[in-house]
Amino acid sequence: MQPFTGTSPGKAPQRYSINVRIYVCVSWHGTPHAGGACGYENLFDRGYGLENTALSEPFYKNGLACGSCYEVKCNNDPRWCLPGRSVKVTVTNFCPDTRHITKPFYYHNNMIINSRIGLNSPYLSHFDLSMPMFMKIADITAGLIPVLYRRIPCSKVGGVKFELKGNPWFLTVLVYNVAGAGDVVGVSVKGGNTGWMSMNRNWGQVWDVHAQLGGQSLSFRVSTGDGRTVEAYDVAPSNWQVGQNYEAHVQF
Repeated sequence: MQPFTGTSPGKAPQRYSINVRIYVCVSWHGTPHAGGACGYENLFDRGYGLENTALSEPFYKNGLACGSCYEVKCNNDPRWCLPGRSVKVTVTNFCPDTRHITKPFYYHNNMIINSRIGLNSPYLSHFDLSMPMFMKIADITAGLIPVLYRRIPCSKVGGVKFELKGNPWFLTVLVYNVAGAGDVVGVSVKGGNTGWMSMNRNWGQVWDVHAQLGGQSLSFRVSTGDGRTVEAYDVAPSNWQVGQNYEAHVQF
């Protein structure tokens, strides 16, 4: 497991240092179960629940970080931190933009924020925790706190899961419930009558391929950011339907 890294209170943020900013409401997507930019949709149905976070760039990696897991704790700020507490969260979204802020500078908890750069710039990269997760590590009124964070293995129940979308000639697949590294970086599909075909990442963790796969069983090859790959054979039967979810018998 990686050691903690992060920021200290009262110091100017350095490039790629990280802070936590809370949502204006329960979550900026509007409801506590909404999925956002990773494509997970209902987070409770996907098994992520409230233990989730959004990431800013460069950590979000244009969606490749979706599904990865972090442990986060408030860092040595006695006014706001709840001592000895941390949260474990899965990346399920991209952070909201702050370009609507018009003032050149503003203050928050004695930290100077340059709004011309914005909260989701590389110079102030941050997590955007769900409100219940923020409340576990800090006073809810803090809003912006210095944190320590580290990447951790994801723990999931059951096998890798796939939701099929699209149509028999254009297949799109949401890949979720991925343990280990959690971040899917490559997907291939194999029909009952075809060889392996690489899928394109459409957005978040939604992958697609232009191929006529209707009436064929579907197998998947999934690779994660740590270089591991699993092959899941005959995950979906030949009579698979769009909108259905299928669980593999393999996991990372």
